[in-house]
Amino acid sequence: MYLDLSDLDFKRANLARSDFYGADFTGANLSGADLSHTRLDRAVLIRANLSEANLTGATIFRPTIYSDLSSNTLDAPNFAGANLSNVHVQAELSGSDFRGANLAGADFAPLEVRAGQGTMVTAYRNILKYCDFSGANLHGAQMQRVVMWFAKFVGADLTGANFEDADLSRADFAGADVSGANFAGADLDGASFVGAKGFDQAKGLDQAINRDRAIH
Repeated sequence: MYLDLSDLDFKRANLARSDFYGADFTGANLSGADLSHTRLDRAVLIRANLSEANLTGATIFRPTIYSDLSSNTLDAPNFAGANLSNVHVQAELSGSDFRGANLAGADFAPLEVRAGQGTMVTAYRNILKYCDFSGANLHGAQMQRVVMWFAKFVGADLTGANFEDADLSRADFAGADVSGANFAGADLDGASFVGAKGFDQAKGLDQAINRDRAIH
C-alpha cells in the first residue's frame, strides 16, 4: 500500500488480486496488464495507461486523477479497450477514454453495501464529464446519478443500462443501442439521440428531466 510506482512499465504484467490501496501510478504503463479483482482504491492514476487492461471485478474508489486543482482532463487515465466488466467505481474520472471498453455489468452507482450507505461516507454522485464511451459495451451497467455532461456514447451498446437520475446533458448517443436502458429521472438537456437504436424500447423516458430538450 502507498507504493510509489510512478512511470514504471507494467505492460501485460500479471497483477491480479493485488492490493494497490493508495499506490502512485502516475504516468505508469499498465496497458494489457491483468488487474482483475484488484483493489485500486485511493490510487493515484494521473495519466496512467490502462488501455486493454483486464480490470474485471476490480474496485476503483476515490482515486486521484488530476495533478492539481485545475482538474485538467489531460491528466485523466486511459481505459480504451479495457475489460471493466463488473468493476465497481466511485470516482471523478472526467475526461477518461473508455472507447471500445467492456463495461458490461460495471457499477458506477455511488452507494456501496456497507454501514454508512447513503450518508456522507459515500459520494452522492460520480463525475464522468467529457468521457468517451464510443463503441463501448455498457450492457447492464449501473450508472445511477452519474454526472456525464458531454459524454460520447457513439455506437455503444447500452442495452439494459441503468441511467436513473444521471445528468446526461449534451451527451451524444448517435448510433448507440439504448434498448431497455432506463432513463427515469435522468437529465437529457441537449442530449442527442439522432441515429440511436431502440429509442422506442428505452425505459423511463416519460420520467426523464428535459426530455423535450433532447434531440432525436
